[in-house]
Amino acid sequence: MYLDFSGRFLPPVYILVFIVGLVANGWGLKSLLHNWKKLGNINVFVLNLGLADVLYLLTVPFLVVYSLMGSTWIFGDVFCKITRFCFNLNLYGSIGFLTCISVYRYLAIVHPMRVMGRITVLHSVGISVLVWLLVSIQIVPDMFFSKTSGNNTGKCYDTTVRSTSRIT
Repeated sequence: MYLDFSGRFLPPVYILVFIVGLVANGWGLKSLLHNWKKLGNINVFVLNLGLADVLYLLTVPFLVVYSLMGSTWIFGDVFCKITRFCFNLNLYGSIGFLTCISVYRYLAIVHPMRVMGRITVLHSVGISVLVWLLVSIQIVPDMFFSKTSGNNTGKCYDTTVRSTSRIT
């Protein structure tokens, strides 16, 4: 039953996510860069959010192959770790940048006179670098743990799932 779900349902979903994600993020990033000066300091956070999404989207074709091959990972343990790293970087990076956008909007609405004009692009870039750094530090230890289990070297496990709930 698991093989049918993974082999028949996931590849079309992954392909749809890949196509829609690349088109939407490409369009959004192009629009953002085209109107950079008009939109303000929040652009830095939106740009980083888009880059985090694109980084993950570049790993999706490998997940399609993994699903089509009956959950058999053919790209090696190192690349499995890289794809899981990109997934986690997107997951936690997106949370960080959405939080930055929310705080920025909160400050603009609740404290417009006190804060706006004091937050510069340089501040936004510094905060973005800090978000990337904190997220990377948080997930680097995951790179040192195997994503395969025992003799089952053809699997690329998602480490965000508890080991007792993994279906092989």
